[in-house]
Amino acid sequence: MAGVTALTFAALCLPLLGAVLAPFLVRALGASAAWLLALAPLLAFAHFASQLPAISAGKVITGGYAWVPSFELRFSWLLDGLSLTFALLITGIGTLIVLYAGGYLKGHRDQGRFFSFIFLFMGAMLGLVVSDSLLMLFVFWELTSITSFLLIGFDHERPAARRAALQALVVTGGGGLLLLAGLLLIWSTTNATQLSTLLQSGDLLRANPYYLPILILVLGGAFTKSAQFPFHFWLPNAMEAPTPVSAYLHSATMVKAGVYLLMRLNPVMGGTPAWELLLPLFGGVTLIIGTLLAIRQTDLKLQLAYTTVSSLGLLVLLTGFGSPYAVEAAALYLVAHSLFKGGLFLVAGIIDHETGTRDITRLGGLRKAMPLTFAAALAAAISMGGLPPFFGFLAKEEIYAALAHGDPRSIVFTLVAVSGNALMFAIGFAVTLKPFLGSVLETPKHPHEAPPLLWAGPVVLALLGLIGAVFSATFHHYISSPAASAIRGSSSAIEISLIPHFGVPLLLSALTIALGILVYWRFDQARRMMAVVLGKLGPGPDRGFDHFIAGLVRLSVRVTRFVQPGRLELYITCTFLCVAAILLVPLWLYGEMPALPVWPPEVQIHEWAVFLLAVLGLLSVVIARDRLTAIVSLGIQGFSVAIIFLLFGAPDLSFTQFIVETLSVVILALVMTRLRLSPTDRRPLGQKILDGSIAIVCGCGFALLLMKATQAPFNNGLTEFFNTYSKSIAHGANVVNVIIVDFRGTDTLGEIAVVAITGLAILALIRVRAQTERKLAENDPDAPEDLGVERP
Repeated sequence: MAGVTALTFAALCLPLLGAVLAPFLVRALGASAAWLLALAPLLAFAHFASQLPAISAGKVITGGYAWVPSFELRFSWLLDGLSLTFALLITGIGTLIVLYAGGYLKGHRDQGRFFSFIFLFMGAMLGLVVSDSLLMLFVFWELTSITSFLLIGFDHERPAARRAALQALVVTGGGGLLLLAGLLLIWSTTNATQLSTLLQSGDLLRANPYYLPILILVLGGAFTKSAQFPFHFWLPNAMEAPTPVSAYLHSATMVKAGVYLLMRLNPVMGGTPAWELLLPLFGGVTLIIGTLLAIRQTDLKLQLAYTTVSSLGLLVLLTGFGSPYAVEAAALYLVAHSLFKGGLFLVAGIIDHETGTRDITRLGGLRKAMPLTFAAALAAAISMGGLPPFFGFLAKEEIYAALAHGDPRSIVFTLVAVSGNALMFAIGFAVTLKPFLGSVLETPKHPHEAPPLLWAGPVVLALLGLIGAVFSATFHHYISSPAASAIRGSSSAIEISLIPHFGVPLLLSALTIALGILVYWRFDQARRMMAVVLGKLGPGPDRGFDHFIAGLVRLSVRVTRFVQPGRLELYITCTFLCVAAILLVPLWLYGEMPALPVWPPEVQIHEWAVFLLAVLGLLSVVIARDRLTAIVSLGIQGFSVAIIFLLFGAPDLSFTQFIVETLSVVILALVMTRLRLSPTDRRPLGQKILDGSIAIVCGCGFALLLMKATQAPFNNGLTEFFNTYSKSIAHGANVVNVIIVDFRGTDTLGEIAVVAITGLAILALIRVRAQTERKLAENDPDAPEDLGVERP
């Protein structure tokens, strides 16, 4: 087990190692560095593939290292059928993406930076799907948002890329905050910090009184990440990223993170009316909207992007439908979609790379110039259309077997699935056939077959889709059934093969194909019709996002101008009002007002003299006519407090106070003498009364709080601790010094930092004054007049 733990940890670290080495290897080897860099995800894939026999036998592999044991926080992982399937997709397709990027970005000046970003993203996604710790899951969840921001905005010189990256970050980052709240609620109400513990809790989460808020928060995180309606708009805009990013993002990684989360939590949150209502509803709406918007597009990547939105909706629908067949269909479609969508995106990139355009209306007759690419594209389209002998056929058959029932709910979602699948059938074949068949159209670049680094990816994915269907029994044993078992929370055996389900599912398949062919036949008319409909509907959520951001900026400006108008006295007034409220309101609300001391107090004559001296110093500060007098009078206050400390048995503290007050008076006097010391308190009487009242209230608040603290029973636990350990641990006999320097060393360091920053600020002010004097000497009209410097 220790060996497996070490190897798993190494496999998780391999993408991060690739991120570090990528710039150096690209600088040394150029595009050929892709072959070496691809070894990182390939080795990780080999490790995870070696766990297939154990996982298929029903074993769950956990491991990790303690992080903060006192809070039961661990860097831990969980490998079961679901997480292993995702890990294989991430590392396997990631290997092909790295090779593809080597050819696609050959000669690009920032290819090394791109590889670093893609490896960081791969590591974040891999950590997300194998995390057992709830906290680590959230950390990796946010890392996928950050790294995808870097990838989408890779061509940062283009405004469209920057906008798309920012949009993806805002939407998914906002959803991440919702997820964090949901995970914290799960943590606090179940005491589970690990997914493996949570998954063994049975109905504990479903019976939780906070189940509905937890569900809404989790769905907020999942729906934003997996682009469910109404958050679907960010995903097509992410096509501003280079094609290798688009292919990776849409096939196996980030957009499926939300689906993974829902599948992972299905055993402990599924099966409730809310779960089985919200997931199919939003998933079904997303499925239809995505396919309709895809028909409107002419850009190959945008068409595929919107069908990804549809496919994610279908996965969410199946995850929440609530039947064993639906779970099995979700597991099959998860893999099938990764294979055919990854292949089609890579084909779209090849077409763009070799012809100079992705506009489907400007493409045609590429079959002879690019035969291998056409074969790979056709295989992926067949799988996307749900036709034999590819893996997509198995997924589609299982979908209809899961949904085809006689109750009204099943009938509605069956019609939704048939409509969505038919439209995806038409779009898949349109993306494949229209660029390659028909008459040859002139393109910006002379088309020719892509180099091996480019066509290797789609060819391998097409072959895997074929092999998975032909050898379906073996594939189900090692991949599909363990994944479905993990999603369902109990043992599940998938048996679908190339022999279809006879009866209603077969009729639904035939209906899907017929509708798909009809839409494909009238594809141009369908595109024009959707353009008219969308034009009448007006701006959608994408434009709404722009309005939201613009409104947020305007609100921020107004709030900033209100709370920060540039008047220091207003800031100080608000600060001390808050201090007064913090001190007095809790004491009053919770009945914690201290008992008033007995009057007259037992105070010696010399103690009265010190108090009188402090009062006289206070009056001197208030009535002082210039700054220098106020500074010196303020020092009287400090010295009086130091004498009080001395009288009440704190000589160390008194000595410190004497030094601080002396230095404060000297430094302030030195600084102020460089400025104008004429009377500056021009406040009206009402302002003085207000300021004095606030000062008195704050002073009373501190006094009452200290009185309450001194009236409480004294706990000498800290005193005993410091007396016991100051000598043995810190090797100091002076307990006060040990506390300040050792036990509170960080606090003391912070105080030193504050003093240093203050000194730097004073130095800056002195330099500004020197510059101002120079400008005034030169009769510069732009010289400021508010620094106490008079014009000559």
